[in-house]
This record gives sequence, C-alpha cells and structure tokens, in this order.
Amino acid sequence: MEQQSPTSGTTPNGTTNGTNGSEITSTTSMQSKREMFFTNTTTDVKKDSNRLNNKTSVMDKPPEPPVKPTSPDSTKDENSKESTPEIIKERPKPKELDGYVGFANLPNQVYRKAVKKGFEFTLMVVGESGLGKSTLINSMFLTDIYNSADYPGPTQRLKKTVAVETTRVMLKENGVNLLLTMVDTPGFGDAVDNSNCWVPIIEYIESKYEDYLNCEARVTRKQSSDMRIHCCLYFIQPSGHGLKSLDVEFMKRLCDKVNIIPVIAKADTLTADECNLFKKQILNEIALHKIKIYEFPDTYDDDEEHKLNKSLKERVPFAVVGSNAVIEIDGKKLRGRKYPWGIAEVENLEHCDFIALRNMVIRTHLQDLKDVTNNVHYENYRCKKLAILGSDNKSTRILNKNPLAQMDEEKREHELKMKKMEAEMEQVFEMKVREKKQKLKDSEVELTRRHEATKKQLEQQAKELEEKRRQFELEKEQWEKENQVTIDELRRRSLEGSRETVDGKKKKKGLF
Repeated sequence: MEQQSPTSGTTPNGTTNGTNGSEITSTTSMQSKREMFFTNTTTDVKKDSNRLNNKTSVMDKPPEPPVKPTSPDSTKDENSKESTPEIIKERPKPKELDGYVGFANLPNQVYRKAVKKGFEFTLMVVGESGLGKSTLINSMFLTDIYNSADYPGPTQRLKKTVAVETTRVMLKENGVNLLLTMVDTPGFGDAVDNSNCWVPIIEYIESKYEDYLNCEARVTRKQSSDMRIHCCLYFIQPSGHGLKSLDVEFMKRLCDKVNIIPVIAKADTLTADECNLFKKQILNEIALHKIKIYEFPDTYDDDEEHKLNKSLKERVPFAVVGSNAVIEIDGKKLRGRKYPWGIAEVENLEHCDFIALRNMVIRTHLQDLKDVTNNVHYENYRCKKLAILGSDNKSTRILNKNPLAQMDEEKREHELKMKKMEAEMEQVFEMKVREKKQKLKDSEVELTRRHEATKKQLEQQAKELEEKRRQFELEKEQWEKENQVTIDELRRRSLEGSRETVDGKKKKKGLF
C-alpha cells in the first residue's frame, strides 16, 4: 500500500481529514487567483523587473529542451552576445507598490538620526572695525553671542594687530541643536600698512583643512567636529565709491578657499538709489577682477527653489542693518534703529536685506554652503596637498637605469648643487662686504661732519673770547684815564701797603 503525503487530505489509516480538505480547497483557490493576477500583469511588465513573476507554479512552465554540447568558440560568442547588452545601464522606471513595505520611512530615520546628532556650522566675519559685525551676528541669531563685557568695542581694544578669535555657542531651536562656531578677525584693515593682513586668515582656513585631512588619513578614524569655514561674510564699508584695493585683494586671495558672501555694512547711511548704484559698482568690480563669490545652486526654471534663488541673487551684495535694541511701536516690538527722521527696521525688506541674508545663510542654503565647502574648496585643497606630497616623494619613482649611470647622475647633481651653494655663498659674502664698506663710508662721512662742526664751534668760541678780551682792554684804558692811575701803579701801591702792615706787626711783637 502506497503511503500518501500529509497534503493529500487523508491520514495514513485511510480516513479523510475534513480540516485538511478545506485548507486544500482554499489554497488551490488562492493559487488560481494568484496565477490569474500574474498572467495579467506579465503582459505589461518586463520579466526581470518583478521577482514575484519567477515564483509561478512549475506546472505552467514548458519543459526545458535538452542541453546540447557546445564548443568553446560558441560559448565565447554566446557570452559576448549576452554581455553586450549589459554595457548599457538604464535607470529602471519607478514601480508603484500594491501595499506598504516600509522604506518610505527612511527620511524619518535620517531625520531622527540627524536631530539626535545635531548640526555644526562655522561662520567667519571679516571687515574693518566699527562696521557692526558683532551687532549683525547678535541680530541674526537673536542672542547675545558677542556681549559688551567679554567682547569690548573697537575703541576699547588694546591690540590692533590682525588676530583670529573663535567663539563656540550651542544654540537650540524646536529641539534641534546647532553648534555654531563664530570666527572673528579683530584688527583687520586697521593698520597704516595693511599689506599681507590676510595671511593669518588664510593660514587659519588652511590649518582647519589640514586638521580635517589628517583625521581622514588616520588608520583608525574617529568622529571629530567639523571646524572648516563654511561661510565668510565680508563687510564692505558704505562709502558709495566701489571697492577699495584691500577689499579686492582679500577676496581674490580667499575666493578659492571659502564661500565669500559680500555684505554692505550700515546700509542705513545710504539712500535707496545710492544703495542700488553701490551694489552695481561692487558687482562690476567683482566681475572685472574675476572674483568668485558664492553661487546659488542650479535649479529648474519652473521650480519654487529657482524663484527663491533668483530673488536672493538679485539682492547680492546684501545691504544690511544690525541692531540689538528692541523698539516698541503701536504695541508691536521690533528690532531697529531710531533716528530723528524715523526708524530703520532691521527685519523689513523695504529698509534693508537683513531678512534675505539670514534666510539664505540659516534657513535655505546652510546645507548647500557646507556641501560646497566639502565638495569644492576642501577637495581642491586636498588635491593640491596630495599632489605636492606625491611629487616630493622621490622613493616612489621607478628608475630603469644602470646603477653606474645613476651614480654618475647623482654625482653631477651633487656637484651642481655644491656649485650653486658656493655661488650663493659668494653672493652673500660680497653683499656683506658691500654692506660693511657702505657702513664704513657712512661712519667716515659722519665723523668728518662732526669734526667740521666741532672745528666751527671752536673757531666761534675763539672769536667770542677775542672780542671779550678786546672789550676788556678798552674798558681798562677808559678806567685808567678816568682815575689818572694805571693798573700797574695800583698793584705797586697795594704791595707796598702790605709790606708796611707786615713790618708794623713785627715791631709790636718785638716790644713785648
């Protein structure tokens, strides 16, 4: 007696199980429905796009033909024919699912992870003292990042040299943490000679790139904070006469190292027409000197982001007004500056571009600023650094030369190097000899000048003494004429009188 499988609906004793029969009927009906569904969908969908189509019942598939022995050449041809379509890689069309799978929750996962980790942003402000950089930063983030106690004004600072100062603040808004690093450059443009005043700033930016590159090059990389400069707000003095030479030179030096956003400080000192004309002059000079400022990302013309970027781009350079004072007008509190002729509102686009600048830097383009810094400026620095390291590493070069020829070449290079050093030493020696000769000539000229001056002074003193002696002789003659006696006669009389007094004293002593 053959033994049936448990799925046949009968027990090994030959009795029929009612529950198994009902399950069989239900499964067969579901299988038939599934087969009808897949046969309907396979006409519209490609065979390799849905892996469920491969799980149809084996009974519906036709029997496979017997495999014929093939030669190696034929297999190569078949492999080449099969491999040629794989070169063309087309992006598959999106397919709508019939139910909820769950990968649509990926943005929520990324959001939760990003919020838990927090965000970092480094902002640098550069400009001359007294242009309101600290006030603008406080107005932008609605907090006292730069207070008057810890950060005195430009008139109270003792140091006037260019320095780089960092301030780190943890800001929290609606459960989102932002570690803000403010980089300030006090003393920029305040000296009489401002040549090379941008060198400390360039060194600071490149040092942060170097630190980030070293962290990436380690064997065991650790998660470290991103201290690279993501944005640089360059403050321009509201002179109305275009950019100064310092502004042009600074932006030319740093345009390929950081995202530069030009800002016109204290725009309330300009009228609307003057401000618009000043913006045009600045943009023309930036284009003339080929300065690369921050460029907004490319978007589609019909996109909402394109309209936003266009409106922001029309306001570059941003003319801003900063104020930490809150003024109340008709029961409404607002930030602004009160003047005798009216109030300049900080958060009013008709008065200044402060709102547009804050929205661009913080709300809409903060991540793009970080992406441009990482993908463009940092990559440029990284490529240059690695290229320099590769060119200096002479041990990596493979030289297919005879060792004797290589030794001769090295000997010649060494001799050339020694000759070069000898020529340089001779030049240095000659230069020092010339300097010494020049010093001796200068000292000789100085000694001659002092000798002539001393000689003239002595001659003048001799003339004065001779004049005094002559005047004395004249006074002497005049006195002798007036008194009818000469000086010699008076001297003789005085000597005789002194002798008589001495003789009289001797006689008195002899009496006693």
